[in-house]
Amino acid sequence: MRLSLIDISIIVLYLLSTIFIGLWYRKKARENKDSYMLGGKSLPWYKLGLSDASDMFDISGTMWMVSLCFVYGMKSIWIPWLWPVFNQVFLMMYLSRWLRRSNATTGAEWLATRFGKTGAGVTSSHLVVIAFALLSCLGFMAYGFIGLGKFIEIFIPWDLIKGYVPFDVAPQYVPHVYGIIFTLFAMFYSILGGMHSIVTGDMVKYGIMTVACIWIGIIAAEQIASHKLNVPNGWYTPFFSKHLGLDWSNVIKEVNLKIKSDGYSLFAYFFMMMTFKGFFAALAGPAPNYDMQKILSTRSPEEASKMNGFVSVILLPIRYTLIISLTALGLIYYHQMNLADGAGGIDFERILPAVINNFLPVGLVGLLLAGLLGAFMSTFSGTMNAAQAYIVNDIYIKYVNPEASTKKIIGMNYLVGVVVVALGVFLGFFVKDINSVLQWIVSALYGGYIAANVLKWHWWRFNANGFFWGMLTGILAAMASSVLVTYGYIAEGQLLYFFPVLFLFSLAGSIIGSYAAPATDMAVLQSFYTNVRPWGFWEPVKKLALKNNPSFQPNKNFKLNMFNVVIGTIAQCCLTILPMYLVLGQKSPLLVTIAILAVMMLILKKTWWNKLKEY
Repeated sequence: MRLSLIDISIIVLYLLSTIFIGLWYRKKARENKDSYMLGGKSLPWYKLGLSDASDMFDISGTMWMVSLCFVYGMKSIWIPWLWPVFNQVFLMMYLSRWLRRSNATTGAEWLATRFGKTGAGVTSSHLVVIAFALLSCLGFMAYGFIGLGKFIEIFIPWDLIKGYVPFDVAPQYVPHVYGIIFTLFAMFYSILGGMHSIVTGDMVKYGIMTVACIWIGIIAAEQIASHKLNVPNGWYTPFFSKHLGLDWSNVIKEVNLKIKSDGYSLFAYFFMMMTFKGFFAALAGPAPNYDMQKILSTRSPEEASKMNGFVSVILLPIRYTLIISLTALGLIYYHQMNLADGAGGIDFERILPAVINNFLPVGLVGLLLAGLLGAFMSTFSGTMNAAQAYIVNDIYIKYVNPEASTKKIIGMNYLVGVVVVALGVFLGFFVKDINSVLQWIVSALYGGYIAANVLKWHWWRFNANGFFWGMLTGILAAMASSVLVTYGYIAEGQLLYFFPVLFLFSLAGSIIGSYAAPATDMAVLQSFYTNVRPWGFWEPVKKLALKNNPSFQPNKNFKLNMFNVVIGTIAQCCLTILPMYLVLGQKSPLLVTIAILAVMMLILKKTWWNKLKEY
């Protein structure tokens, strides 16, 4: 353990601040349901955007992305398209505005605005989206839990404390023990203070991470100036051909095994499948997690769009400064690090904590640890808040106790928070590593989610029955793929290539289910269409809306929205790679990136920002 008194003091001070925040906002959170779950819809867009970005700056994802950057170099910027990261661009341009116009509290409550409160499949569609929300929330909590444990294990080796613990722990479960300890802090402040507490905690953490990332970026740039990075040809370029084209045989031969196990060797095919899946995932809109809750918490549809645009601007430059800096230091000092996992193999996800533990100065170590612990807490707490909202709002209030008092609702939120955390921790014990659960969430579970949630925005004949069967077939297909992975019939790295199969199952369920039941009541469809104003296949509803209100203006912005998505995605890529070129000292590519980014931002000022109130 290499923590100094200064580092420990910074970490303890941060942990105490989270407890203070929870206690400070406890009274405000107890005012009513909306105050607890959505901050009373009174928080400004830039605070919610910073909080949303902070939730995405998670410890597990950062460990994973540092390992990717180490192995794939500049090409690693494409791999997070698995989520896909460019879904923030779709949200920014139009989808978050559509979602916020519903004025709902959760994604399940939103369904009533689209399908009505009665009719075939309405109750079942409501329940299936709750099931999906809870599955994804618990998956993300297990993902964050195991990442935190692996991170802490580097700094506090089990051998130092096992003599003081009255039970034995197998090496593979040491990260889980550490995860439980710090999970309790996240649970405390988020359960007590609700959305107000979560947003304030996220702002504190983001401030710490910004200082730490700039500091480590300066250190890495100085080290790079005096050391040549030993990497294979092609590592410095984001461009690629059919094959990945990175051969580590003469540098670090274990990296080739990592590339093989990831399944990214045929990078062009991987990129095409990832983009294909990502496009439809982005069209589907936000999944029912913390991202959706932040959108529903904004003060207006316009502020919802601004919030999502702000996320990329404040998240990517800071996060990728940290990622490339830790990667560079990991490359320089690779042979001085111990990356062995409990089973004796090489775990590249340990690069981040190993670099922090061995090669950074006193003070910076404490800041980074506090910030990364905060990253875990913000992701964990935001996800937990989303799960609480679905269970309390969409199950307890809707089906169990519709007349519940505010006191009972808040009490139920406390109880549900504890239960959800316990389940997330329990599932974390079954997770082998960060990448395995990430692959299942983004490639399998979300693969089953996409078809039904694309159709709900764009096709008038799609109804609640279709939504239920589309979601159910997608979730069951995702579960089946998980079983096939468990028994070795599908390699973990190959799950992405099964996305078209999952998508077709879900699409078939959606279409067959829709035609197996009557269309949604036309009054409900007209209300939804005139309020949300989506584009797509809405012709019968549009005709009725124009008949009843000749002054109604249908949405004709499909081409403009798609143009802005392309421009926004290019700008997002520039924001990602700019800090990487800056830290690596790549002057010519840096200047080109800045020029492209400036042009994209000027275009978006005219085609998006200036038109926010027009569409």
